[in-house]
Parts: sequence; C-alpha cells; structure tokens
Amino acid sequence: MVGEAVLPARLSGAAHADEVGGQGADRALDARQHAQRLVADALNRADARKWHYATLVALEESGPASQAALSDRTGIHRSDLVAVINELAERELVERAPDPGDRRRNAISLTPLGRRRLRRLEQLLDTAQDELLTPLSAAERAQLTRLLGRIVEHHAHGGPAMGPDGQ
Repeated sequence: MVGEAVLPARLSGAAHADEVGGQGADRALDARQHAQRLVADALNRADARKWHYATLVALEESGPASQAALSDRTGIHRSDLVAVINELAERELVERAPDPGDRRRNAISLTPLGRRRLRRLEQLLDTAQDELLTPLSAAERAQLTRLLGRIVEHHAHGGPAMGPDGQ
C-alpha cells in the first residue's frame, strides 16, 4: 500500500528463520529494539533521557567529577554532555562548583534532589524491564541475565566463552 510503512523481512526477523543462527541474531535485534523503546518511553514519561540517567548514575557511583571525567565515565561526547549538565543543573539535580584540585574547571556533583530523581528513574526502568521480561519465568530471567553477562564479558574483556562451571 502507498504511504504505509512496511518493515523489510530481514529486519522483522522473518528472513533467515531457516538459517542456522540467523533467527537468533534477528530475535536478539528485535528484543534490543523493543527494550530500547520501553526504556525511552519510560524515561520520556518522566521528562528524562538516557543521558540524564547515565549522568546521574555516574555521579552517584563515582562521586563528583569534572565534565571531561564525566564524559569518559558515561561515554557521552563532551559537547553533548554540556547540554545534559545544563538541563540537569536547571532542574537542580546536579550542581557545578569550582574543582578544589583545579580552580580553572568545575566539578559536577549530584544534589539530594538528583539522588531522589535517580531513585525514581530506577523504579521506572525496573518496571520497563519487568514488562520486557514478562513472558519469562524467574529461572528463565536468571538464565538470560547469566548468558547475556557471559556474552558481554567475553566481548568486552576477551574473557572465556565458557563459565568456570563449563556452561
């Protein structure tokens, strides 16, 4: 039909279904896209973005930081991080103060309001995760988490493909 968006079969997971491994990769992509939508929707309902969350988490976990260090911690490009920090500072979720170690730069820190906001965002993301994993039992969720952790660990650190238990 004219004007109606049709997802290509390759992207919908319909293609490669009979190929070894093809369906798994397509399904992983589908799950990732659905998870990203759920997270984005949850954060949008709270007038937040993933970069807000990442910045608040980094500050809570590692303490005050310069913008450069915060960029390194979060993976957010420095020029983009300035806008994120401005938005968070306007909402009084973070504050800028002269860095005691180098007065030429600012240290960004989490405010008590920012800590409360982070707790709320974590609740929303927990709900999104529960929605994503609804079809899985508790045992299947644990297994999925363990398997995904092994994949991430292997590719991030070149670790073993198998766990110490041989699985």
